[in-house]
Amino acid sequence: MHGPDPMNPHPMPGFPRVCFLKPVITRSNIEVGEYTYYDDPDEPERFEDKNVLYHYDFTGDRLVIGKYCALATGVRFIMNGANHAMDGVTTFPFQIFGEGWETGFDPASLASGYRGDTVVGHDVWIGTQAVILPGVTIGHGAIIGSHSVVTKDVPPYAIVAGNPAEVRKMRFDEPTVAALLDIAWWDWPADKVTRNVTALRSGDVSALRAAR
Repeated sequence: MHGPDPMNPHPMPGFPRVCFLKPVITRSNIEVGEYTYYDDPDEPERFEDKNVLYHYDFTGDRLVIGKYCALATGVRFIMNGANHAMDGVTTFPFQIFGEGWETGFDPASLASGYRGDTVVGHDVWIGTQAVILPGVTIGHGAIIGSHSVVTKDVPPYAIVAGNPAEVRKMRFDEPTVAALLDIAWWDWPADKVTRNVTALRSGDVSALRAAR
């Protein structure tokens, strides 16, 4: 055995609240890596509908989540479609209601407020009810505290918390972070991961460097 099947939506028999996301994602503008899971007692399979908000095709932005990420209940990704134009007298979005209110509206007029794709690296843990705002990049190995609001990029292996989220500490020193990014264990084949699970859990970087 080399771990669970990454294309099995429910890899833990008896625990339907845990869902591997890759096999249940249907939208072309959302990409999720293998083994990344979402934990929710209420239909975790509907992650892209319930947890990825304001993600409209006309905005052109993408949500990319890496491999081996752990997403706790209620995590939400706010995408660029949530933005309202702020250069007019009002921010009220007349155009979405139609009935003549859409007259003269150009979707491209909103583009100046777009912040680009939202990217979550590999091996990221995002706590309960955390909110990720548009255009943020979260580095590999980062931890996002529960109820945090992430408004800016998060460095690899940083622990952030708060509203707005700020770096509280680094998980490892700079040489260790550099070594882990170089090792990139998340790109190993499943059999190699299985052989080295003990080293991965222990934080033994030298063992990971020597892994076969």
